[in-house]
Amino acid sequence: MRFDLVDLRLFVAVADARSITGGAARAHLALASASARIKGLEEAFAVALFKRGRRGVELTAAGESLLDHARLIMHNVDAMQGELARFAAGLRANVQLLANTVGLAEHLPKALAAFLRDNPDINVDVEERESTDIAASIATGSAELGFAAEHALPDTIERFVFGEDRLMLVASRRGPFAGRRQLDFVEAAGHDFVGLTQATALQVHISKHAARLGLRLHVRARLRDFDAICQMVAAGVGIAVVPEAAARRCARTMPIAVLTLRDAFANRKLVICARSFKALPRPAKLLVDHLRKAAV
Repeated sequence: MRFDLVDLRLFVAVADARSITGGAARAHLALASASARIKGLEEAFAVALFKRGRRGVELTAAGESLLDHARLIMHNVDAMQGELARFAAGLRANVQLLANTVGLAEHLPKALAAFLRDNPDINVDVEERESTDIAASIATGSAELGFAAEHALPDTIERFVFGEDRLMLVASRRGPFAGRRQLDFVEAAGHDFVGLTQATALQVHISKHAARLGLRLHVRARLRDFDAICQMVAAGVGIAVVPEAAARRCARTMPIAVLTLRDAFANRKLVICARSFKALPRPAKLLVDHLRKAAV
């Protein structure tokens, strides 16, 4: 079976463009050369990868399978080149980590700080994403490592539990929920909310659950910091849904009540995930090993 990275890059380009002509242009190849390479790929695998039509091409089932593998291979090649280039330039290795809002704000900072202290030649780029987006990026190979809520992950993604974090409702001790210890989220309908900014992954998660219940949240203020949100709640501006770790911490110094949400969306296991832990580059494996030890 003979093919090279040029063939795979061309295949991905043709699949994205849904046209051999368009793919050839994206790959900077002559049309005749591109057609010959696609034909060679199909002969090498002994399967048809595309269905040809008047308006272009569509992937066959075999083509869809190859596209998944090709994207992963190209991602790994690009990561390898970038990592080695940084070493050649005397720079540090880099690990990309996608994390949901709770992980980024409450769970990762301490663990990452210890890892970076012990590994001065490795940098970690953390990007905030919603858990479903993290799952999609890991599954397609466009990201190598994630910190997400387990319920959003398909079975094909490897993971280990880093910790558990419930979402809680916080309210002023002098507010309408004074004396309550738990409630269903629907009971909060009609009350003013203090929330995270709309682009925040956790706020998207909360808003989607509200929409499924037919609720529209009236948010009086949006902030990016859980402590600031709890301060607003303590002042009577509204109620809020925040991670339990943040709620308990703030309740020690602020006049707020912490209520358990009985809804299933509030119960979350937070996991470290990857398409394959064994296939990760060495710097990412070192981070994974560190996070395993730091897991609760």
